[in-house]
Amino acid sequence: MSLLRPLLLDVVPTIQQTAALALGRLANYNDDLAEAVVKGDILPQLVYSLAEQNRFYKKAAAFVLRAVGKHSPQLAQAIVDCGALDTLVICLEDFDPGVKEAASWALGYIARHNSELSQAVVDAGAVPLLVLCILEPEIALKRIAASALSDISKHSPELAQTVVDAGAIAHLAQMILNPDAKLKRQVLSALSQIAKHSVDLAEMVVEAEIFPVVLTCLKDSDEYVKKNAATLIREIAKHTPELSQLIVNAGGIAAVIDCIGNCKGNVRLPGIMMLGYVAAHSENLAMAVIISKGVPQLSICLSEEQEDHIKAAAAWALGQIGRHTPEHARAVAVINVLPVLLSLYMETESSEDLQVKTKKALKNILQKCTYLPALEPLLHDAPPNILKYVIGQFSKVLPHDSKARRLFVTSGGLKKVQEIKAEPGSLLQEYINTINNCYPEEIVRYYSPGYSEALLERVENYQPVL
Repeated sequence: MSLLRPLLLDVVPTIQQTAALALGRLANYNDDLAEAVVKGDILPQLVYSLAEQNRFYKKAAAFVLRAVGKHSPQLAQAIVDCGALDTLVICLEDFDPGVKEAASWALGYIARHNSELSQAVVDAGAVPLLVLCILEPEIALKRIAASALSDISKHSPELAQTVVDAGAIAHLAQMILNPDAKLKRQVLSALSQIAKHSVDLAEMVVEAEIFPVVLTCLKDSDEYVKKNAATLIREIAKHTPELSQLIVNAGGIAAVIDCIGNCKGNVRLPGIMMLGYVAAHSENLAMAVIISKGVPQLSICLSEEQEDHIKAAAAWALGQIGRHTPEHARAVAVINVLPVLLSLYMETESSEDLQVKTKKALKNILQKCTYLPALEPLLHDAPPNILKYVIGQFSKVLPHDSKARRLFVTSGGLKKVQEIKAEPGSLLQEYINTINNCYPEEIVRYYSPGYSEALLERVENYQPVL
């Protein structure tokens, strides 16, 4: 480092550039080396030269700033403190696209850490110039500028609003169908980071007529384009029933379900969550997910996926679909989701989050489920805290359904209920009493534990009359 620093002031321009590049590569390597660049007082030198030198040097100097700033908020702050932002913003107006690109990149890397740094980038006047950069013909510059706008927007509604005020949405929306996959990733990401903050911002994104165009991105060959498109749809759907309905009307539910079916792992996650958000809003929206065959697809994710956080999202989404009415719960229960949820809940290796989500989903679905064949298996396997919901449902259905009462006896359900030890006066005991009151007393006695022993004892003690 100490050897490179004087070379930044060398009389030969190519030596200056090469020295700057070497520093950038060192700083890029890890945060200790980046720290050394800051401590070696090299930044003020770079910032000074950034304003004065030719385009090759500017690119190299901006690369060093980006390489230092990417590691941590503290290092990015060091760049801000030495007055680099104003100079970088001036570089956004340079005639050379490579210089614009290097400056956009450095600004994006500074802004991505937190809202204070992002605000500093905004205050330096970067946003309108970044919007102009996305209109330039060079694809690489478009990508980096869109990425920087995404990094600025993500921290708060106010920061996203500054990007919107600069007219970014309309220009970004026009690039959704650009053939370049890396550009599409950044464009979709930037729109997501704007839409996620509030209903107003989401509505502004929708008003740029991104539907149904954005649905084609769910079929893209690039995994990240798919994932970012699903994320954008999720960030819009989560806000209000009206926005979700708009997505349903555009054919968004079926498109997302197809997308989940055609990919694996983390790419599925935003789509799974989007179905949960839509279903959570209302009975009708949950029914739209059911009609589009969302439940079997979520069930596949629940069984197939290795990662706990993806299983947890699928469990949560199924709970949101099933929690509305008996009809909704039946749609979920019919495809045998309940035993899978239960086994994930009981599995000792499941993460805490997965256990919480599966328990909540079971509770949500069970409290509405009146489809008894799906409840039967849980009678035998469920722990007491889940069992009370299962028994509760039987106690609601059996008094009104004679066929179900008969089935409950022949399937061994009634016998199982007699074996449950409930606290006297508890809700569980009330449910059991309700079920037992549906049957003649001798039937209940017959299925109670110890009844056969009692009968045998009577046989032994019986004195025949000779």
